[in-house]
Amino acid sequence: MRRLSVVLTGVLVLLGTTLAAGCAADKEPASAKPGSAEEPLRVGYQRFGGLSLVKARKAEAAGTTWSLFESGPALTEGIKAGAIDIGQVGEAPPIFAAAGKIDFRIIGTSKPVPKGEAVLVKASKGYTTFKDLKGKKVALNKGSNVNWLLVRLLEANGMTIKDIDVQYLKPADARPAFDNDQVDAWIIWDPYFSLAETPGVKVLVDATGLANNREYLLVSPQALKSKPGKIREFLKTYREVTDWGIGNPDERVKILAPELNIPEDVARRALDRSAQPLAAIDAAVGEELQQIADGFTELQLIPGKVDIKGRIDEQFSDILR
Repeated sequence: MRRLSVVLTGVLVLLGTTLAAGCAADKEPASAKPGSAEEPLRVGYQRFGGLSLVKARKAEAAGTTWSLFESGPALTEGIKAGAIDIGQVGEAPPIFAAAGKIDFRIIGTSKPVPKGEAVLVKASKGYTTFKDLKGKKVALNKGSNVNWLLVRLLEANGMTIKDIDVQYLKPADARPAFDNDQVDAWIIWDPYFSLAETPGVKVLVDATGLANNREYLLVSPQALKSKPGKIREFLKTYREVTDWGIGNPDERVKILAPELNIPEDVARRALDRSAQPLAAIDAAVGEELQQIADGFTELQLIPGKVDIKGRIDEQFSDILR
C-alpha cells in the first residue's frame, strides 16, 4: 500500500487497547467427540447480507437461532460475548476485532462487491470528485467495511484524514444527518446505500478499483470444536441458497424485500450490484486481508501489527469452491 504522507492519529477508538497476540487455537481440523450431540448453531447476521436470504427462505436446520446486528463491529462483539457461533461481516471488522483481542477464525468469503459501497452526496451541492469534500463533514460507521474505503479514497486523492471532518455515525444516525444536511457526504453500504438513493442524491464514487469489499464468514473457535458438523451443514445450505438466489433474481427480490422491510425496487437495485457468489477462503484472500490490516497499522488506526491471515481456516473451503 502506498504510504500516506501524514500519519493519521486519533482516528478510531478501539474496544481493546492492545494487539491480539495471535491465533492461539491449534490448526487441526475441528471435530466433535464421537457420539456426542452437537448443539444448534447460533447465527449472527446483518440486514441484507447473504445470510438474510437463508433466513428468509427458512432453509436452515431445525433449532438454528438468529441474531440481527446493525453492523460488523457489533456482530464481532456478539462473538466475543459468546452470543453467536458464526456471522458475516465486511473487510474491516475482522481486523479491528483481532486488534481488540476477539478470538475467531475466518472460514469463508465472497466474490468482490465493490459496487456495494459508495460515497453519497446531495446533487445540489455540486461535488464532482472526492477532493471536493476537503474541509467537509463526511459520515461513516467506524470499524466497518467503509472505513477501509475511506482510507483508500484519501490515499487515491492525495489527502489525509485531517483534510476532512469525519463524523463517526451508525447508519441509523447517519441517514437523518445526511438527509438534513448535517453532514456533506455519507460513505455507506447496501441496503442503506440503496435506501438513500432518493431524488437529489448522487453517487460520488463507489469502491471500484479501490476496495474489493468482500464479505467474510467468522466463526468462534469454541464452535469449531463443538459444532463442526452443524457448521458444515449450514455452509452447504448457505452455498445452495446463495446460488439459487443468483439464478433466480426476481424470486429472490420477492422473498427478501419483506424480510428486510424495504420496497422491492430498493431491494432489486441493491441486489443487482451487491449479491455475489460465495468463495473459498485461501492464502491469497488472507494476504489481501493482511494488506488491509497492515494499512490500518501503518496509519495508526490500530495499535500494532495484526496477524489477520493467521486467522484463516480452510477446512470448509471444499464446500465454497
